[in-house]
Amino acid sequence: MLAGDLYDPMVPDLVARREAAAEWTRRFNTTDPTDAAGRADLLAEWFGSVGDRVTVEPPFRCDYGEQIHVGDDFFANYGCVFLDVCRIEFGDDCLLGPGVHVYTATHPLDAESRRTRLEYGKPVTVGDEVWVGGRAVLNPGVTVGDRAMVASGAVVTDDVPSDCVVQGNPAEVVKRLDPPA
Repeated sequence: MLAGDLYDPMVPDLVARREAAAEWTRRFNTTDPTDAAGRADLLAEWFGSVGDRVTVEPPFRCDYGEQIHVGDDFFANYGCVFLDVCRIEFGDDCLLGPGVHVYTATHPLDAESRRTRLEYGKPVTVGDEVWVGGRAVLNPGVTVGDRAMVASGAVVTDDVPSDCVVQGNPAEVVKRLDPPA
């Protein structure tokens, strides 16, 4: 699964891991809204790695949790979904609007292969100082460069260069930003 090979998501170990993640998300999503320290502890317990000053607003959903890595000063607003059959990595100073979805899970293109219910994954990597607007989708295998901005509702199907704004479905570069001096 982690290598991007076809795998059966219904093998007992993977089912058990998703069930554990569902229990974790239930606990996380029902935390006291004023208990920032408790939420931080839960994120550190479940995510693969967590930087300093990380905020994830409930409700939040993920497949496994341990494939999610977030840097310092990460903020994910309400309703984000991370399908982490492969690594999802966010750099430092990333901001996610409400309802952002990040998918690493994907399926074969031909119908005969899809009928087997086998799937595979491709990692998603997001650089530093990236802003992803509400309801945007990052698809399997994409990389978003440093300081990029993904507009609300964008569907990212290809890599996003650093220092640009993308929007639309599929997302396209609409503006180049000045890189830092």
